[in-house]
Amino acid sequence: MKGIPGRITRGLPKGARLTCADNTGAKVVEIVEVPKYHGTRRRIPSAGVGDLLVISVKKGTPELRNQLMNAVIIRQRRPYRRPDGTWVSFEDNAVVITTDKGDIKGTDIKGPVAKEAAARWSQIAAKASMIV
Repeated sequence: MKGIPGRITRGLPKGARLTCADNTGAKVVEIVEVPKYHGTRRRIPSAGVGDLLVISVKKGTPELRNQLMNAVIIRQRRPYRRPDGTWVSFEDNAVVITTDKGDIKGTDIKGPVAKEAAARWSQIAAKASMIV
C-alpha cells in the first residue's frame, strides 16, 4: 500500500452498505470498521476511495455471509477533488474484498476503478479492466 496524493473526501461512514465489485460471491457488504482512522471524539468513522475497511457480508453465498473480512473502496458516489482540479464521482459505492496485505481474493473486478485506489493498491490495478 502506498500513500495517495491529495485529500479524498470521505463519503462512506461506518454502517454504510456497498456493492461488492469482484467475483468472490459477496453481493452487498456493510462497513464495520475503518482501521487507522483517527477522528474526533464521538465522530463516526468514515472512509473514501482507496481506504482499507473491515466489512461484513450481508448478501451473498452462505459461506461468506456474516463473516468479517477486509476490503478496499474502489468507487464512491460522493464527489472528490483531484490535485489537477477535476471533480470525480461514480454511479455507485463499491468495494473489492482483499486480504490483510491487500491481495485480492477474487479474480475479476466488475466496472471502473478509481485512479487513486489503483495507484495505492497494485493488485487492484493489475486486475482492473478500466481505471478512471
